[in-house]
Amino acid sequence: MRRWVKWGLAAGAVVLLLVAGAAVVIPLLVDTPRIQSYVASTASQALGRPVKFSGLSIRVLPLPAIELRDLEVAEDPKFGTTPFLRLERGLIRLQLMPLLTGRIELGDVVLRKPAVTIVQTADGRLNIASLGSTAEPRSPSRPGKGSGGGSSAASAALATRISIDHGTVIYVARGAGDRVAQYRLEGLDLKLTSGGTQITFKGDARLLPGAVALKVTDGIVSLTPGRTLTDAPVRAKVAIDGKDIRDLTAVAVGPSPELGGAIKGTLTVAGTVGVPTAAGDIQLSPLTATQNSPQCAEPRRRTLTIPTLALKAAWQSPRFTGKPLTATLGSGTVTAQLAATLDRGIHVQLADLDIKALPLDKVLVDYLCEGYAVTGPLDLTGALSFETRDVLNTLNGPGKLRVGSGKVVGPRALALVGSMARVGGALSAVLGSDMPSGTLSSPLEFESITGTYTVTNGLVTTRDLLYTSRVMKVAVAGEYGLGTGAMNLDLVVNHKQGEMKAKVTGTASAPVVRVSTSSILKSVDPEKTEKGLRDLLKRFKK
Repeated sequence: MRRWVKWGLAAGAVVLLLVAGAAVVIPLLVDTPRIQSYVASTASQALGRPVKFSGLSIRVLPLPAIELRDLEVAEDPKFGTTPFLRLERGLIRLQLMPLLTGRIELGDVVLRKPAVTIVQTADGRLNIASLGSTAEPRSPSRPGKGSGGGSSAASAALATRISIDHGTVIYVARGAGDRVAQYRLEGLDLKLTSGGTQITFKGDARLLPGAVALKVTDGIVSLTPGRTLTDAPVRAKVAIDGKDIRDLTAVAVGPSPELGGAIKGTLTVAGTVGVPTAAGDIQLSPLTATQNSPQCAEPRRRTLTIPTLALKAAWQSPRFTGKPLTATLGSGTVTAQLAATLDRGIHVQLADLDIKALPLDKVLVDYLCEGYAVTGPLDLTGALSFETRDVLNTLNGPGKLRVGSGKVVGPRALALVGSMARVGGALSAVLGSDMPSGTLSSPLEFESITGTYTVTNGLVTTRDLLYTSRVMKVAVAGEYGLGTGAMNLDLVVNHKQGEMKAKVTGTASAPVVRVSTSSILKSVDPEKTEKGLRDLLKRFKK
């Protein structure tokens, strides 16, 4: 037993001697000033940018390594003067056996908490495009140990593995005018392995705002001699998982309405480093839209919840597509071919739009509190396009709709119908008509609303909108401004006692109704007309 103790103590003593010896010998083997110059020149040549750091020291434990402090990689002057990369501390491992023979060979590189800023201009240029570009490739001077015959020259080899530990990537997208969108990747842990003309990588990060988790696997960058990094082909798989995208969508499309919900998906990345593409499946479950609606009774803050929204997503700058996009709401479904162009604003197109049995009460009544709201299941086919900066005034597209059995419940619609009833009914009563005003009173139940329409820059035009109920039919033709509320509509009301025509102008909040007296007089007996006019004149005399 004592023999093993002796052997253990002896082994420990040997280790301590080796460590102590290494602590003394390694700094002597490494010419620190020359290593500092070598690292700076090698990194500058590899990146095509000036590289500087405040200091360099040699660490012995746990493994020999060069420690860099306050490292900065310069920005492309075309994009500004703020450093492209900042690094408080980095470690470059030294291969132990070559070091003991007087040679310097670089091992793994560990970059702790680096911060990188990627900038894209409005015309699509990236600040990383010039990385790795040099006028003439040259070999950096190799570090050695001092001068004189007692020192052998040291050879060097570039590191094959790079680890990024808790890094930050800031992506700044400059749009038209002063518009700037900014996103952050935080907690970036990335492993890169170089092998000949390929770099493999994997890692994970959080996309902010919104704290969406990203996991990257099977990443490969293929390098081509004489080409820049942005020209290098890339492929990878990215898994997306986020509990709420509210903060993220606020940066992308604006603060109102607030779009939130959980997101999951898997994307396959291809293309090049400078122009990557991505395609895969994305699901939002649920998708919520929240906004403050002044026209609503308390609570004015309303939320529309879409239980599921799924799309076959594809991205190729500056275009994002979802073909198809499918969503559900109650018993209704929505399908479309989505295309969004993110260039000088966000332009959205919905082709092959097909809505089936969508419950309008959930949208028009519960969420929008629309003054002209109706209930009932909506079927609609058509197409739409708009700019997210001003949806209502940039909306375009044709369509055909049918609303099944429901009710007119919007207060403004009921007030408009009531005005028509009072004007038409009062005049009819004076003239002795049998037209009952009650046929236009609240509540208004209908069997269907059908028609076709065209939207041009937010102006809806229809020639054949038809409201059908048990007691009457109302044909509508004219224009309505979605953003302005301006109306110019011709109405023809057919009921059991006859026909009434009306002109509606003004705005949605303050409509002006003019009922055509000639349309009422058609259904009135001439004798009753004469008597009614006499009675009307008598009232004026009073």
